[in-house]
Amino acid sequence: MKADLPCTPSPRGQWSRRRFALALPLLAGLPHLAGAAAPAAAGAPPLARQSRELMGTRVDIAVPLSAAMGQQRADQAIERAFSEMQRLEALMSRYRTDSDVARIAAAAGRQPVAVAPEVLAVLRAAQRLHSGSAGAFDPTVGALDGWQFGGSAQAVPAPGEIARALRLVDGRALVLDERAGTAYLPRPGMRLDLGGVAKLPILQAGLQTLAREGMPDALVNGGGDVLVAGSNHGQPWRVGVRDPAAPQQLLGVLALQGRAVVASSGDYERGFMHQGRRLHHVLDPHTGWPTRGVHGVALLAREVDEVNGWGTALMVQGPAKAATWSARHPGVELLVASADGARWTSPGMTARLQPAA
Repeated sequence: MKADLPCTPSPRGQWSRRRFALALPLLAGLPHLAGAAAPAAAGAPPLARQSRELMGTRVDIAVPLSAAMGQQRADQAIERAFSEMQRLEALMSRYRTDSDVARIAAAAGRQPVAVAPEVLAVLRAAQRLHSGSAGAFDPTVGALDGWQFGGSAQAVPAPGEIARALRLVDGRALVLDERAGTAYLPRPGMRLDLGGVAKLPILQAGLQTLAREGMPDALVNGGGDVLVAGSNHGQPWRVGVRDPAAPQQLLGVLALQGRAVVASSGDYERGFMHQGRRLHHVLDPHTGWPTRGVHGVALLAREVDEVNGWGTALMVQGPAKAATWSARHPGVELLVASADGARWTSPGMTARLQPAA
């Protein structure tokens, strides 16, 4: 599966930072967000916009302003949305010793651990994804912690270390007790890594908080995963899709209105060259090594559950699986960019991508 985050923790001790995103919201002034509401460009519809560092990446929130939705009220709602996302991150981070995920690892082989309902829901989703992807996604890939992909902290574990860790990678072994609200890893040394399956639900919780605060129109972006609701002053939200082979360019733009999610994953986010091969943070749970063959994946759907974790799983499965997977998931549009420069795009994604201009 993905090992979306089995690497060195960020300076804040949480999840690792992405370098750039395959999908990005196209909002005037968005690159300049710095933790407070940013002024819109001249002539642009007014938006309340804030950014925070969360889950090792930058999370952006944008809410349309109106006579009924003033700046102060919007800022308060955005603050509550960030607080909720921070609460959930604290439960699911593998780098916090007090998180539910860390406590499960500490008790591996000894006893089940009571976890928050939100954590149990993500673990259930991880189990379903593990089964549905034939093990391409594996939440126990956290045992492969010898890899380091961050900045100056780069490391390739020895073959023996990888082999030993692989004995602890087995998503089928995760035991969940719904009635007791517990999770259990049966072998000492087993560790969870929920980086590939927790971020979208956390971002969704932020969007849901905004809706409860009376804001049915909003956009939440977290390092290339973009969730939208409603519209931007009656117009669709616009999300650009980068060309994985040339990330400074856009393949096209998605115009989204109502409820939608664009999820992305790729080998361009964190990595380094080693003996002529680019090694990156998405690990194949079958081999313990970075995946090969897929350069980037973008998925478009109405619901988070339809795409959550599948970007990582498709990178593990390889480009040959794209067409078959797409046929089995008719509600999801898909773009898969191969490492050799080829691209496979579902008919719906091709139709939805508008020219970048």
